[in-house]
Amino acid sequence: MNWKPLQQGEAQLGCFLSMGSAVNAEIIGRAGFDFVVIDLEHGIGSEKDVLGQLQALSGSGTGAIVRVECHDRQRVHRILDLGAHGIMFPRVNNAQEARLAVAAMRYPPDGVRGVATLVRASNYGADFGGYQAASKEALLGVLQIETPEGVANVEEIAAVDGADVLFIGPYDLTQGMGIFREFDHPKFVDALNKTAAAANRHGRTLGILLSSPDDYGRYRDLGFRFITCGSDLGVLTVGARELSQTLRTARGA
Repeated sequence: MNWKPLQQGEAQLGCFLSMGSAVNAEIIGRAGFDFVVIDLEHGIGSEKDVLGQLQALSGSGTGAIVRVECHDRQRVHRILDLGAHGIMFPRVNNAQEARLAVAAMRYPPDGVRGVATLVRASNYGADFGGYQAASKEALLGVLQIETPEGVANVEEIAAVDGADVLFIGPYDLTQGMGIFREFDHPKFVDALNKTAAAANRHGRTLGILLSSPDDYGRYRDLGFRFITCGSDLGVLTVGARELSQTLRTARGA
């Protein structure tokens, strides 16, 4: 996956995959998104479903980020060995947690990722040397800022080498602030501005999950470039309900 457009300031658009379905991954991948986030934190799918989704995405050119539950080394390198293009880490609250997350993604001496050569990421060993050499720069580390503690420490988190994207989790963050879904509240706006300032100072990319596509312009103007909206589960739910209501209305008429 080529992340250079993102690093050059071009907005990249993504969608979450929550259902663990390879067919859903293929559909979303072919819909025109720049990347997807395969969700192992809140999604219905599990680690065993990741490979099929990555295979389904491989023909579309869509980047594949996997959100893991934690920064445990074994969980992270297993996902990367399958061929993920990056990892999203939830609830990164301080610089130490950020360093542990990045270390789990990197081979020694830069990190603690375990070494296995016959893995999908290296074309089953055909190009392990090339993959290993490129992985430090090629893999995207996405650190979620989604607690008041994370916001308080965002300057130190942003300073960690490998904290490529600082990703605001608006639901968890507003919940933790006691202002759930109040995205215009001064406390949330201040958190956005503080994160944006830290990202700018350290050359990091800003990311966020939008509640609606209508919010794109607001966050684009604030400097967000790694932008997600919706999920396969959400698209199916909304589409099914709209179709059902349309048919019920027609039946009633």
